Amino acid sequence: MSETSARDRIVRAAAALLAEGGREAVSTRAVSRAAGVQAPTIYRQFGDMRGLLDAAASYGFAAYLHAQAAREPADDPVDDLRRGWDMHVGFGVANPAFHTLMYGDPRPGVRPTAARVAADIFRQLVVPVAEAGRLRVDVDRAAELVHAASCGVTLTLIQGGDPGLSVATREAVVTAICADSPAARALRPPDRPVRHAVALRAALPRLAGDLTAAERALLAEWLDRLAGADARRPAG
Repeated sequence: MSETSARDRIVRAAAALLAEGGREAVSTRAVSRAAGVQAPTIYRQFGDMRGLLDAAASYGFAAYLHAQAAREPADDPVDDLRRGWDMHVGFGVANPAFHTLMYGDPRPGVRPTAARVAADIFRQLVVPVAEAGRLRVDVDRAAELVHAASCGVTLTLIQGGDPGLSVATREAVVTAICADSPAARALRPPDRPVRHAVALRAALPRLAGDLTAAERALLAEWLDRLAGADARRPAG
């Protein structure tokens, strides 16, 4: 058996055990038996059980994303962001052991691979909203807000919280970071200049080909400062 196929069998076995019995079910003995390998192979491939659990969580999340990949993008980028939220929460509620591995055992300065992937997905969903001129804060801030809020809601739902909490929190976050909805316009004064700055900052890597590196850096700094103005403004 090649090292590549051994690794794949181990990850699949650990993911299956995790889905069926939770974290406690993923023991060296159980994984060895299910994957048909010796215990030293597991540690050679993953270093320790935490490394294996991280790989198993990533595998489970990737499989879920693959199942959702065929869905067509929405006409409205904000609706795509909503759908991303629902997908993230849905995965966690349906797979609590995976979600808990991704978010329920935090270590300072360490983010599991699957959690990094989820954060990157939210950022990719936020960028089109910014490019459409509909983001009230900068891209990174918006993506962090969506990611953090969806994680908290998911953990609450896993513990038995009100299912309606997800939609309510999602819409509160969307209203706070996105413009061009009646609720968003009522929340704060008009902020079109800030939204234009956010939109241009998001598109800058593709539009600044004729600028020098120093000019791009300076323009990026100015746009970041303008985009941050909304975050510093008191709610009105």
